[in-house]
Amino acid sequence: MSDPAAQSGVPIPAGLLARRCRPEELPFQLSSELPDAPAMIGQERAAEAVAFALRMRHKGYNVYALGPAGTGRHALAEDLLKSRAATESTASDWCYVNNFADPQRPHCLDLPAGQGTGLAAAMKHLVEELRIALPAAFENNEYRARREVIDQQAKSRSEEAFGGLQERADAKGIALIRTPMGLALAPKRDGKVMNPEDFEALPEEERKQIENDLQAAQTELEGIMRQIPQWERDHREAVRALNRDITGFAVASLIGEIRGNYADLPGVLDYLDAVERDIKEHVDDFLPQAQPQPQEPGSPPPTAAMQAAMEDMRFRRYQVNIIVDHSGLRGAPVIYENNPTYQNLIGRVEHLARFGALITDFNLIQPGALHRANGGYLILDAEQLIVSGFGWPALKRALQSGEIRIESIEQALSLATTVSLEPDPIPLDVKVVLVGSPLLYYVLSQHDDDFAELFKIAADFDDRVARTGDATMLYARAIATIVRREHLRAFDRDAVARVIEQAARLAGDSDRLSTSLRAIVELLQEADQLAADAGKEVVGAIEVQAALDAQIRRGDRIYRRMQEEIGRRTIRIETDGEVAGQINGLSVISLGALAFGNPTRITAQVRMGRGEVVDIEREVQLGGPLHSKGVLILSGFLGGRFGSERPLSLHASLVFEQSYGGVDGDSASAAELFALLSALADVPIQQCFAVTGSVDQHGVIQAIGGVNEKIEGFFDICKAGGLTGKQGCIIPASNIKHLMLRADVVAACDAGKFRVIPIETVDQGFALLTGTPIETTNQKIAARLDDFAAKAAALMRSQTGNVS
Repeated sequence: MSDPAAQSGVPIPAGLLARRCRPEELPFQLSSELPDAPAMIGQERAAEAVAFALRMRHKGYNVYALGPAGTGRHALAEDLLKSRAATESTASDWCYVNNFADPQRPHCLDLPAGQGTGLAAAMKHLVEELRIALPAAFENNEYRARREVIDQQAKSRSEEAFGGLQERADAKGIALIRTPMGLALAPKRDGKVMNPEDFEALPEEERKQIENDLQAAQTELEGIMRQIPQWERDHREAVRALNRDITGFAVASLIGEIRGNYADLPGVLDYLDAVERDIKEHVDDFLPQAQPQPQEPGSPPPTAAMQAAMEDMRFRRYQVNIIVDHSGLRGAPVIYENNPTYQNLIGRVEHLARFGALITDFNLIQPGALHRANGGYLILDAEQLIVSGFGWPALKRALQSGEIRIESIEQALSLATTVSLEPDPIPLDVKVVLVGSPLLYYVLSQHDDDFAELFKIAADFDDRVARTGDATMLYARAIATIVRREHLRAFDRDAVARVIEQAARLAGDSDRLSTSLRAIVELLQEADQLAADAGKEVVGAIEVQAALDAQIRRGDRIYRRMQEEIGRRTIRIETDGEVAGQINGLSVISLGALAFGNPTRITAQVRMGRGEVVDIEREVQLGGPLHSKGVLILSGFLGGRFGSERPLSLHASLVFEQSYGGVDGDSASAAELFALLSALADVPIQQCFAVTGSVDQHGVIQAIGGVNEKIEGFFDICKAGGLTGKQGCIIPASNIKHLMLRADVVAACDAGKFRVIPIETVDQGFALLTGTPIETTNQKIAARLDDFAAKAAALMRSQTGNVS
């Protein structure tokens, strides 16, 4: 027996039916007097695992926090991470800037925390200053004078070439004339161009001489014309050199100030050098446009908004895209991503609509959770990560490679054929904590080879804690912490005691407390609302009990319907009288978050046969494997007790009457065995009892689950029909420690109107159910089996004689 005060075969004392939390043992009057709980209750093992993982800086020591929902996995992990992060250095800022040599591959910059915004502001200020300083520089007298010299040199060069040609042509009687088609040469006399008739009238020798001179002049002219493009290029290059020189003077001092602020960051200095070169090459962007951009025929002129957008596009390449800004952070970042999709993890490149087309650049790179958590810690929901599609492979790839590479899903799967940005990958240094169910943890461990390498630490959260005095006080402090956090009214100690009792009920064990605080939080919130409805400033035990009753009422429609049909005899459950081969079994129905006990009538029939015990539920495929196992154990028990000296020449059938759904579990195997023994011995069973418990092949009664719900389910039926004092439930003695029954059930038992009786063996239970000594029962069964065996032997001899 689990408790010395309880005796097998004797009703359990009321004090053992539910372990109450006595308010007078709680050293406070109101929850507001208690300090906050230091940590999550009963999760020392999980906390140690997380803390160890945080100290390990080697690759792969990420954490999977596994446990039932509501046990504080997320809260504990976040608290530990924040405590650790507060002692660490602040992570870097990360920026993307233009790659002037290859704009499709933007560069990333790693800056100390808070300096990213400074660089972005400095670049913005630089552009604003240059848009004023450069036009002014190109309008001053020095620039104009130098530009005029260059233009004059180019003009003089051209004039000298054509002037020399003109002089030599004049000396030979050839005119250099300008036509709509360009320059041309023609013979002249007396300063006038000769017409074709006069030219043809010249002597042949003279005409040939002029033609030779024309040919020579034409050759010289063509040579000059061939040099003109080069002279123009030289002129433009001289102008550009002048512009670069002027621009250099204007830019040098402004960029020099920025360089001084980032002298210890080589990446920023390289970027500033590239910026300076690009400004010199594109100085025209900073100067007023002398002529508007040409428009397509028939297209409307650009609006002011369009002109502003085009102007903005010219200077976007000098902006700094800060994707991670830690200017307001102290310590390492702790990030929780509640929607861990592919793009939400690794970032994305967005697009901008401009003039009917989608464009993109480095300014449209958006960060993911890995960027924000880089240098710190990232918390993810494991189930959400897996169902998000490509989120899990993306996370694994980033952790394995140690870098964050922003690319579209099409690029990652090698499906993209369009040109897109390929930003520099960012080095990754992050500790990841996955929060999920134990089932998913074991599935990943079994089927994903990378999982064990990347998540080497399992933080296993317990769903209950031992109910000691210290644990009870810690639980009271946890209740006080929740009350303050949720801004609820203070709970008096009677209310706190009732909540602690409910925590034991949720744990399904009078010696344990549930660590699933989600249900406790909901109970506290609902009790607070009921106190508000009643106009009370303090929540008492009455409000807590009312909240529990309301929770049950909201979900017990089907349960009450079944109870009603049993009361109307639509579903037959006997609570008095005696019947051979029939017994009341107990099962549990789960309806959402609630569970209810459901009595079921179990019957057995026996006849002569070949030693078979037929499970009708299994034969019609309504019985699960655990239930079938329990029925097979019955056969083992019968064979061990009665088949050592005789063949078991019987055929027995067992069935759950009026059961139209699936049946599983072995908690009814004891009841089925009692029904079978009753049918074999033809000894009636008292129907005032309901039985639950499993049995082994040696006849030992074993513990089952849902014992409280099962007892209460049968109690409600008996109460509806009238309590007689004879009714009760027979349970395994090993389940006494799990009892946390409702107050009305305990009160009925204390008044002698209902009984809960523990048993340890089949013999104890059958004697209690029938009032017949087990020896007498065994003799009757043996005699019945002997009769079956004799009839079977006689039938065999008769059939053998007929054959011969």
